[in-house]
Amino acid sequence: QVQLVESGGGLVQPGGSLRLSCTASGSIFRFYDMGWYRQAPGKQRELVASITSGGRTKYVDSVKGRFTISRDNAKNTVYLQMNSLKPEDTAVYSCNAVGFPPEIADYWGQGTQVTVSS
Repeated sequence: QVQLVESGGGLVQPGGSLRLSCTASGSIFRFYDMGWYRQAPGKQRELVASITSGGRTKYVDSVKGRFTISRDNAKNTVYLQMNSLKPEDTAVYSCNAVGFPPEIADYWGQGTQVTVSS
């Protein structure tokens, strides 16, 4: 079992920055593919950014050039650096870890609120 704990959310003005962190329990973090999802009120959850165990990254088009996902395996932590934030980035952001087999090794954090507003 893997437990994920997110931190770093909050209220920020448009154009500002936040860095989200997600720390995992256990010693096999480095084998997991990690992702950041978000869900805004009335909208479906979407995958914002992902990073494989090998370090390959992907981003949804709406955040390319503004968000950066990274991981520190020594700290069991994945980060989401969010720059040039927009009101439409407002959502609950959740961390996801997928191991092997993915049907079983699929874990979620509790989520952290990000609000972009003046």
